[in-house]
Amino acid sequence: MNHDKRTVRAWILYDFANSIYPAVVTTAVFPLFYQGLIVGGEGGLGELWWGWAVAASALVVAFTSPLLGAIADRSGARKRFLACYVLTCLVGVGLMTTLEPGMIVAGFLFFVIANVGFESANVFYNAYLPDIVPPERLGRTSGQGYGLGYLGSAVGLLLVIPFANSGRFEFVWLTVIVFFAVFSIPAFLFLPKGTAGGLGIAQAAVKGLGDFKRITAEVWGHTNLRRFLFAFFFYIDGVLTIIVMAAVIARGTFGFDQQQVIILFLIVQFSALAGAYTLAKPTDTIGPKKVLTGVLCLWVAAGIAVYFVESPNIFYGLAVAAGFGLGSVQSASRALMASLIPDGREAELFGFYALCGRSSSVLGPLLFGGVTYFAGGNQRPGFLVLTALFLIGLILLQRVRDPRAPAAEGATT
Repeated sequence: MNHDKRTVRAWILYDFANSIYPAVVTTAVFPLFYQGLIVGGEGGLGELWWGWAVAASALVVAFTSPLLGAIADRSGARKRFLACYVLTCLVGVGLMTTLEPGMIVAGFLFFVIANVGFESANVFYNAYLPDIVPPERLGRTSGQGYGLGYLGSAVGLLLVIPFANSGRFEFVWLTVIVFFAVFSIPAFLFLPKGTAGGLGIAQAAVKGLGDFKRITAEVWGHTNLRRFLFAFFFYIDGVLTIIVMAAVIARGTFGFDQQQVIILFLIVQFSALAGAYTLAKPTDTIGPKKVLTGVLCLWVAAGIAVYFVESPNIFYGLAVAAGFGLGSVQSASRALMASLIPDGREAELFGFYALCGRSSSVLGPLLFGGVTYFAGGNQRPGFLVLTALFLIGLILLQRVRDPRAPAAEGATT
């Protein structure tokens, strides 16, 4: 296990580097650009296409991540996979510079390419966490990564505001590419290459396919891990759906324009940063399960409230409150998962973790887009769908025993 401080700093900085992509491409700018300028039209058609795009990319990641994780563990190719998928993401973003109104299918495909690259890269990035810090620092380091990531999101949004406001979207996408590429350099310089498992990539792929059934059986037989992944499946679907649909909601229900949406998410990034840092230490001291429980209770309450809210100012307040838990719910989930993984199985089981997260995130966008479309463009029924996902995840989470908690609780493994 490599506990070198330079390695840890490089790992944390990658969260800063890649954070511009979700802030700009999946949350604040590209959804409105695609829905409004590329798809156009009223009545929920833009939400429907956007939901399909998110779901398609999630499906690809879901069904390739476990295999690729197994290959990385057995061949020592973790860093090469990370680099390959970062490049895939940047290529997809670069292709967005060619988009013009009416290029619906091209926009769909370019986003899928970029998002598959981004999300798949995270499988290998996350797998480094238990390798580079001891168990008692998993939550703190994960929280520091997400905290710096939200700072990166805020910086990225500030950089693209002038281009988005002037309609020069090609410079928005180029800014994403340069920011992501430059700040990820330390990760590629200082993260360890990985310990080779004695197999080539082709051999590891064949073995990985054969082992997938075994991995599934192992996860199913590990009671605590299985219970956590079931809970994670539901609540992370709500989280990811809010991330990709938030800009569409702000415009469609509350009448925000592009600049107001960016400002809203700029404020939310700082709220999320504060939450990630504030809750990083409690994740280690009281355990990630209790942190997750508190945040999910907050999000259930916010989801119910936003259904009834008419005022954009109150929506602002709810968004900022919910944003406080945004970084910590992802950070605490990552820390809890890392604490459940046996040594040497990090990429493989984080691949399975991605399978659960990304296969679930097919459901939320499709439900939200479909409900909105059949409600004639009314997004409010979709809010209750997302709230139900948080509530189901919260209930299932209570059956999980947290190995990082001060005292044992719930079920045994």
